[in-house]
Amino acid sequence: MSIPPYIALALQTTCFAVNNARDAAEARPRMLATIDRIAAQIQASKRFIGPDVRLVVLPEYFLTGFPMGEAAAVWAEKAALEIDGPEYQALGKVAKAADVFLSGNAYERDPHFPGLYFQTSFLIEPAGKVVLRYRRLVSLFAPSPYDVYDRYVSAYGKDALFPVADTELGRMSAIASEEILYPEIARAHAVRGAEVFLHSSSEVSSTLPTPKNIAKQARAIENLAYVVSANSASIENIAIPAASTASASKVVDYHGLVLAEAGYGESMAAYAEIDIEGLRRYRRRPGMPNILSRQPMALWADAYGSVDIQPRNSLLDAAGAVITPDPAWYSARQRRVIEGMADKGVI
Repeated sequence: MSIPPYIALALQTTCFAVNNARDAAEARPRMLATIDRIAAQIQASKRFIGPDVRLVVLPEYFLTGFPMGEAAAVWAEKAALEIDGPEYQALGKVAKAADVFLSGNAYERDPHFPGLYFQTSFLIEPAGKVVLRYRRLVSLFAPSPYDVYDRYVSAYGKDALFPVADTELGRMSAIASEEILYPEIARAHAVRGAEVFLHSSSEVSSTLPTPKNIAKQARAIENLAYVVSANSASIENIAIPAASTASASKVVDYHGLVLAEAGYGESMAAYAEIDIEGLRRYRRRPGMPNILSRQPMALWADAYGSVDIQPRNSLLDAAGAVITPDPAWYSARQRRVIEGMADKGVI
């Protein structure tokens, strides 16, 4: 069955950080209030744009902001969602009321990994059910499935590392924030069939080309895929200047062309038509521009497999138990990795 064109909206909305909340009892009502606020913005935006808005992408950690020195266990308790918790239930109601697929990004607890949290990009279908759950794999200051790789794969299987949701709007996958700078992540999704990359971000923006803005177009070109990228309009309640993230939400097509982009502040300007059938025709078209069809994947696998830059299982001890890191652990790990790169002749 063919998929008719539809509108995707990258909603540039404000993040109200909860770092200054004393505990979960203070943080949780704030998060639910943010969901209510976003629900109204989605409804109003859809009325303005039109009824064919079917996909809405929200910014990175839009409910909480990011940890600023909090220990993993502290942040997990205060700001991380339960997999089937009240925040997800509320977001499901938002998707259902607006009749949209709703994507976003949040910190999340997992009963398999007590004391840790993961940064999760999700997709909720209009019926209110989570149909995609991607855990960020590359993060400088947060745990990832790669850090507990063996236990994670044992619990969920390898397919959970790069999940793709086959939906009525096309095949969707998620890329979290700065992971747009890692072409391997987008490519891993693409070879599993992804046609639309859902990119929740909270990035420093500028009128000049930024690495992430360049990367959004590059990932679209390389994979013949759409990128729907939502950035924070601002981050309130922290010392970093609030408007540092105030623009750069955009929709990029499979040619790498920016179809729509938001300016500064809260905005619904980053919306554009998604033509999945056009993308599928283009992916089946022979010729030099069909980059996806010309990948010698085994060659790359050999080249990557010969060098281990950052070891897996860094947060598992010798017995396979989870290690709960303190904030200094991440910087120390990066220093060790850089030293190892020098020893291997990489740098």
